[in-house]
Amino acid sequence: MLDSFATRDTLTVNGSQYQIASLTKLGQRFDLKTLPFSLKILLENLLRHEDGVNVTSKEIEAIAKWDAKAEPDTEIAFMPARVVLQDFTGVPCVVDLAAMRDAVVKLGGDAKQINPLAPAELVIDHSVQVDVYGSESALEKNVEIEFHRNQERYAFLRWGQKAFDNFKVVPPRTGIVHQVNLEHLARVVFTAEKDGKAWAYPDTVFGTDSHTTMINGIGVLGWGVGGIEAEAAMLGQPSSMLIPQVVGFKLTGKLSEGVTATDLVLTVTQMLRKLGVVGKFVEFFGSGLKHLALADRATIGNMAPEYGATCGIFPIDQEALNYLHLSGRSDDQIKLVEAYAKAQGLWHDENAAEPRFTTTLELNLADVKPSLAGPKRPQDRVLLEGVQKSFHDAVGPLTANRRPRSDDTSAFIAEGGSSAIGNPANDITDAGVRVEKDGESFKLGDGAVVIAAITSCTNTSNPSVMLGAGLVAKKAAAKGLKAQPWVKTSIGPGSKVVTDYLEKTGLLKELEKVGFFIVGYGCTTCIGNSGPLPPEISKGIAEGDLAVASVLSGNRNFEGRVHPEVKMNYLASPPLVVAYALAGTLDVDLSKDPLGTGSDGKPVYLKDIWPTNQEISDIVGSALNPEMFEKSYSDVFKGDTRWNHIASPDGDVYQWDDSTYIKNPPYFEGMSKEPGTIDDVHGARVLGLFGDSITTDHISPAGSIKKDSPAGRFLISKGVEPKDFNSYGSRRGNDDVMVRGTFANIRIKNLMLDGVEGGYTLYVPSGEQMAIYDAAMKYKADKTPLVVIAGKEYGTGSSRDWAAKGTLLLGVKAVIAESFERIHRSNLVGMGVLPLQFEDGQNAQSLGLTGKETFDVTGLNGGESKTAKVTATGPDGKKKEFTVKVLLLTPKERQFFRHGGILQYVLRQLAGKKAA
Repeated sequence: MLDSFATRDTLTVNGSQYQIASLTKLGQRFDLKTLPFSLKILLENLLRHEDGVNVTSKEIEAIAKWDAKAEPDTEIAFMPARVVLQDFTGVPCVVDLAAMRDAVVKLGGDAKQINPLAPAELVIDHSVQVDVYGSESALEKNVEIEFHRNQERYAFLRWGQKAFDNFKVVPPRTGIVHQVNLEHLARVVFTAEKDGKAWAYPDTVFGTDSHTTMINGIGVLGWGVGGIEAEAAMLGQPSSMLIPQVVGFKLTGKLSEGVTATDLVLTVTQMLRKLGVVGKFVEFFGSGLKHLALADRATIGNMAPEYGATCGIFPIDQEALNYLHLSGRSDDQIKLVEAYAKAQGLWHDENAAEPRFTTTLELNLADVKPSLAGPKRPQDRVLLEGVQKSFHDAVGPLTANRRPRSDDTSAFIAEGGSSAIGNPANDITDAGVRVEKDGESFKLGDGAVVIAAITSCTNTSNPSVMLGAGLVAKKAAAKGLKAQPWVKTSIGPGSKVVTDYLEKTGLLKELEKVGFFIVGYGCTTCIGNSGPLPPEISKGIAEGDLAVASVLSGNRNFEGRVHPEVKMNYLASPPLVVAYALAGTLDVDLSKDPLGTGSDGKPVYLKDIWPTNQEISDIVGSALNPEMFEKSYSDVFKGDTRWNHIASPDGDVYQWDDSTYIKNPPYFEGMSKEPGTIDDVHGARVLGLFGDSITTDHISPAGSIKKDSPAGRFLISKGVEPKDFNSYGSRRGNDDVMVRGTFANIRIKNLMLDGVEGGYTLYVPSGEQMAIYDAAMKYKADKTPLVVIAGKEYGTGSSRDWAAKGTLLLGVKAVIAESFERIHRSNLVGMGVLPLQFEDGQNAQSLGLTGKETFDVTGLNGGESKTAKVTATGPDGKKKEFTVKVLLLTPKERQFFRHGGILQYVLRQLAGKKAA
């Protein structure tokens, strides 16, 4: 490696010597004092990887002289230290690697060439579903079902663990990937041997889940990428990116009484979404940092995808060291982190000059108020006192076309129960439906909270809100309250440490008293693994066409994500999840209305059961210790008896069979030794015309598979019974299922059809309405290329590579949108689908596009042109021409695209052919 700026130096810690790329030495030539923390990490990465080809002195100098106000225009090659995966996205990654081993052999290479060069760790956390709840046996029963459903996937991962070097698997029933990453996998400062010398450098990470940014809370630069980009990184390929703009977020003051970290992160999300930070780094600084525990910082970092940033990072300081100690890291590692951070100017000094930023926001923590977000976007923050109105505003349109029902207004009255809840007599929450369940009779109506879930890495990583929820439950139980009988309650701890401290404090039993039992260690409800509602509740919802709700401590509440029968979803802190389970409805103002009636016959208000900040602080201080973490992670990769008894094949090349879970994908079929060209598109038809905020959940749902959908019919044809369908997320290793599930979300609306919801389109040649997959196959048979047209924020949400893979396999050549989410645009490029952006102020509506036209995209100039001309020819022969931006943003992306995608590019390189 080159060292143009003579930055090589030695750092001695604990008697050991480490080579470093010294930012201090570079600082003798450039003024780095006010360079943002995150850019210093990028700068070190370039110094260490300078080779004159992928990284040159020009890129190093560009960061060293960074202009905070300039538009990004300098491409750099970033190489993360490691890759972390979860199983929904990790299984297709390993499938692709296995397929690449087959393909590289066919191209004349060696299967062993396909092997992770960067450490890759996969945590199985997305497979457990809340099938059983409300009892002490829920955990064991759900785990048993999980292993039965996922036997084939788990056997495949066990093969991968044996076949690939540098690849480890954290088995099921351990925790959520981002919490395991924070509590155990993160090094903060990485060490490795290179050319016979020990090196120390910042821990940086790519993750195949967008919430990888949670690790930013401890000063580790990392973000979510698509599976294909992660695979490239695992195979030693640097990631191409533009030097970003950096937004500074100054925090002052401290949180007020009764305010949680969840309230804070929802406020931050709303502020940053309003500002607009897509493609930018966000960096937190200011005097308020000293009042934020590491878990609070991780909560804020976690939701970077929700506020749209690439990352939301905090600097390394004493609080980070305290957390490393608490979580059981070795003294030697902690000393290395401190010494390295101070030597490199990466240590937070509150007395130093503030970094220079592209722009700055400021928030006094004392101004944060109790909040939720909903009913369908995480940035739509609602103050606690405004939730009832928010529900009314949302439920009106949802029930506007409902068939008439009786004028009985006794919805939500629990007969024979201890409380009467809500304000049922209003013009929205009408009749309701009588439900009999477990010997109780009650009316179910609009706004009923049918799911209350303490779930997701965002909050289960944070002891203050988890123990706060336990204290709320304890006080509620003492007053005789419990969750309403129509509420499906659950706790999905992010790690076993959470269970340990809840048990140690006695608060797990208190949560159980009000209905909250542990259901599994995984993401559960937050990713749509909420499981079925009780049949009586489902029947009532269907009978009344009810607009019911969920309240969850997650980070995503997009339409159709949490549960197909639940139309409104609100994000909330764990203590508020408990509170809404007790109330059982959104049609109540918890800031002033009672939760219910206590055993003494008196109304119980939220203020009566809400713990003080001091109570929470005291119990957090007494509950956690390093031994808990050391015990939980002492043998984290081993797994339990169930895991170790799963039979798995051996060998360097996977022996594919007729599995409906694992299949050799078709991406490399007929692949030549030389790359292709980027050609104009002619005669394309529109597969779908969509509006704003089409998420990756809309494009490639992770949840349940309907038996009458193309994917459901396919599985039935393979002998799979509907009860064994599992979910789309669990079947991401099988392209036959996933291509049929593309655009199959039950809530997606194709504007080519009038008011129709679900994965349907208009097959223009015949004028028929049919499933999107069926139409795509008819177009493919006719050799007709396809385009998708959409509005703003296309592809927001999870870093879901199948949203791009499925789009490709349907035959889509280009997506034309008003704007794209960062990761999804990158994924489209990585799969060989062309992202095109309307000119500012233009969209399908302003141009009068109906989706019935044929489209030509010309002037691509082999991908080198920054704009292209689109000609839309209507059924009457009239033409509309408009210009679009070609979003192949860097030379590397154009190179990938010529090869047909990142994986094809890597394969050709590894097979010994010159990459064009």
